[in-house]
Amino acid sequence: MTDLPTKLLIGGEARDAQDGRTFATFDPAHGAELAQVAQGGPDDVDAAVTAARDALDGAWMKTSPAKRARALNRLAQLLDDRTDELAELESRNVGKAKWQCEAEIKVAVATLELFAGTAQHLYGRSHVVNPAVVSYTLKEPVGVVGAIIPWNYPLMMAAWKVAPALAAGNTLVLKPASATPMTALRLGELALEAGIPAGVLNVVPGPGGEVGEAIAAHPGIDKVAFTGETGTGRRIAETAAKTLKRVSLELGGKSPNIVFADADLDAAVLGSLWAIYYAAGQSCEARSRILVEDGAYDAFASAFAERARSLTVGDPLSPDTKVGSLISRAHADRVRGFVDIGLEDGGELLAGGDLDLGDGLDADAFVAPTVIGGVANDARIAQEEVFGPVVTLTRFADEAEAVRIANDVRYGLAATVWTGDGGRGHRVAQRIRSGAVGINTPFIAFPGVPFGGFKDSGYGREQSIEALDLYTETKAILQNTSAKPMNPLGI
Repeated sequence: MTDLPTKLLIGGEARDAQDGRTFATFDPAHGAELAQVAQGGPDDVDAAVTAARDALDGAWMKTSPAKRARALNRLAQLLDDRTDELAELESRNVGKAKWQCEAEIKVAVATLELFAGTAQHLYGRSHVVNPAVVSYTLKEPVGVVGAIIPWNYPLMMAAWKVAPALAAGNTLVLKPASATPMTALRLGELALEAGIPAGVLNVVPGPGGEVGEAIAAHPGIDKVAFTGETGTGRRIAETAAKTLKRVSLELGGKSPNIVFADADLDAAVLGSLWAIYYAAGQSCEARSRILVEDGAYDAFASAFAERARSLTVGDPLSPDTKVGSLISRAHADRVRGFVDIGLEDGGELLAGGDLDLGDGLDADAFVAPTVIGGVANDARIAQEEVFGPVVTLTRFADEAEAVRIANDVRYGLAATVWTGDGGRGHRVAQRIRSGAVGINTPFIAFPGVPFGGFKDSGYGREQSIEALDLYTETKAILQNTSAKPMNPLGI
């Protein structure tokens, strides 16, 4: 691989942290250190905000929408050209199967291309207020955006924030997760190569308690966009409220996967495997609760568990691997703890347990694809976000009960419905309180399709034209057209 990016990117320059601190970032699958990365702090955030503000008022303001579009398309092409390099870097830093990282980079490319196409189409509207007054509106950038992204989809999540923000004319301070800063730093380098002016995209890795807190509190930041854990999102919203920042939050999930007895069970089994075990279950939209109608429960549970046991777990760089490592030993321990809780609460272990891994891998960072049957929906493992390759199976009697159980969590991000009855599929989808519902498909996130949640899963939509509303202000301009002198007080 080429040299790893390890420095902050501020104002177009690779810099050490102002206080000289660094932190280690790891290859979790092998338990090996990848690099020492500059650890930003509040002073570095302040420098990045200054650079972003200077670019907003300077070079980026003078960049036409057409040139912004060309720059975003060039950035997309650079990512596409470097897919293999970026996928390997992402795989090593996250522990995810490389082929999955390749697919996510293609999503990042498509997202940049989608929003490049919107840069020249941020239309306002005109309105005749009365015969003497004509008004029109402009869509203007919010200003400096602070974007805070998680460790599970580092490059893809960065693109979800960067693309609409830059298309609308904003500048950014991007904070990648401390565990996975590598591809975000590389994205910043490639943005400069694509012709995006220095200071438009600044990247400041560092701990959330310092860098994330400084971004949320900084008076020079006009909007915060956050993807991550619900408790952290709540803290960011509270901090940002003190300076009346705009905030958008894409948070946790405990998403249902509903299987009716009239569904194509083979398709439901295969789709449901992807919906939970992709990315080793470390996805906010993972369908981690499978609700199965009584008449299909035994057949589905048996087939699903058998398939889960057959999934290849191992080296993320191997093309045969279906489930890689978790992000860290500590997180894997947390996930195994939830499995224990689920079994203590009466669940039945249908798949999971010990793994036989090859030499050189850190077995403590891996968790086998796990299936726990017979789980009541009020059990802790059915209510709390596990964020690992663990799924629960719960029975339901009829459509009404399926909807009730599906909605009986504090989250509302995603859902899937498997049924052979088209009318039922749409009825149930409309009654589920989730931001996206797939009918006979586990795939619910595509460039152009709104992505975001209800309830404790946050607010705001990404990946779609609706996202531009998060990154623009609407300005009204009014013009007096009367030939008569203005004298509103009649004096």
